[in-house]
Amino acid sequence: MRRHELTNAQWDRIAPLLPETGGPGGRWADHRTVVNGVLYRTRTGIPWRALPERYGSWQTVDERHRRWSADGTWSRILRALQAGADATAQDSDGSWAVNVDSTSCRAHRHAAGARHAAPRPPRKGGGTRVDPEGREALGRSRGGLTSKVHLLADDRCRPLVWLTSPGQRGDSPMFIPLMQALSVARRGSGRPRTRPDRARGDKAYSSRANRVYLRKRGIKATIAQPDDQRAKRRSDHIFNGTLATAAIVIWLRDLIKEPSDTA
Repeated sequence: MRRHELTNAQWDRIAPLLPETGGPGGRWADHRTVVNGVLYRTRTGIPWRALPERYGSWQTVDERHRRWSADGTWSRILRALQAGADATAQDSDGSWAVNVDSTSCRAHRHAAGARHAAPRPPRKGGGTRVDPEGREALGRSRGGLTSKVHLLADDRCRPLVWLTSPGQRGDSPMFIPLMQALSVARRGSGRPRTRPDRARGDKAYSSRANRVYLRKRGIKATIAQPDDQRAKRRSDHIFNGTLATAAIVIWLRDLIKEPSDTA
């Protein structure tokens, strides 16, 4: 097994969650080879055309990634891995906390040339595409052409939910939408968990509106207070699909302990 690729145990965990390889229009190229190609590109950041030949046609890997980003395949895999996260990342008192932060991502120089049309619906296997309006998450900031990722993670540094925005967008206005997007499936029956016991963040998230929101929902806040309190485009559904693949790898590494991890 090469670096960046799934182990046998990791592959066995996600294989049943992928679309079937048969169906109208012929058989898919081998899923495992394609998934490993996507993960390699996610980890290294290389252009699709530079993908090593061992992963097959780069066009096939690119198209599969785009399709699974649009139809929600990557998101469904991640939600399945997250099931029971509130029970596996609890504080000593049994409470469940989430942590919020953001990071800016410098866009590739070709990002501004992305197609403005919404993603195509899948032709193989059906499915419902996400983000039908073709939202974009690219803008100008001090770092140039950037996107910003706003993330909620648990105490084991496992991504739970994220939103993307143009790079110049502030952190505080994205906090409430992030909390509203939180939904972690429970193991077995029961509604998804949408309300953590505590939310943590740095002073970028300190605002009266955010604190009022948390107080109304009965969520404890650990958010630092600042001293004074005391045009361009990028295909957002594909960007989010890439973020999902990176999150899937983090969850697989946490859930499946390989022999080398426990030695």
